[in-house]
Amino acid sequence: MIDKDDNNEQPVLRTIIADDDPLVRRLIRDTLQRADVTVIAEASTGREAVELALFYRPDVVVMDFMMPEMDGIEATRRIYEHDPSIRVVMLTGAGDEELGLRGLRAGAAGYLSKEVELDALPRALRGALEGEAAISRQLAMKLIERYRAAPTGGAGLRPVRSRLTDREWEVLDLLSTGATTDQIAKTLVLSSETVRSHLKNLYRKLEVNSREEAVRAASRLRSLSGLPA
Repeated sequence: MIDKDDNNEQPVLRTIIADDDPLVRRLIRDTLQRADVTVIAEASTGREAVELALFYRPDVVVMDFMMPEMDGIEATRRIYEHDPSIRVVMLTGAGDEELGLRGLRAGAAGYLSKEVELDALPRALRGALEGEAAISRQLAMKLIERYRAAPTGGAGLRPVRSRLTDREWEVLDLLSTGATTDQIAKTLVLSSETVRSHLKNLYRKLEVNSREEAVRAASRLRSLSGLPA
């Protein structure tokens, strides 16, 4: 639970800014502080963003996509795997909806272009903390198109916030058809050993011990996200 500001009873929002450009960090920091958002730390690399987020446990991390050492998507994935309560809103200079989808799948609660008015950022961060999706209209339409194009039964649909990687979902979708390890490897053009490694990882993340349990767990995840099971 976040603290309250005694002066106006507005929740005190604690955030970390992660961007490799110090001028961009300053612009974002000044914008947030004018809106009474507390900036508790700044990171210039993806790896530093993960370390600071797990140390300070902020309410929200403002994450750039292009950063040295580790990109923003991988940093978001690691933060989400360790502490899903930390909201991550990704920022990028490119209006690439596919990139936004990747960020959401990695665990981001929002994805905004740096072209958006910075004055709208504090409102977007507060909304993300309250469970709202901080996404553009273009990205929302992309999600709708993906949903419409998905086959009946939910195969191919992934919850936008999931501990599983895109590849692990692909393996899981094929697993649900009854495909063997060798068949999955042939379909995805992978080695059988690589498929076994993906299976081991998704079993661990889903906390299951068999293929049947993994398929049922995937169905539950889709149902909880409002997707066809």
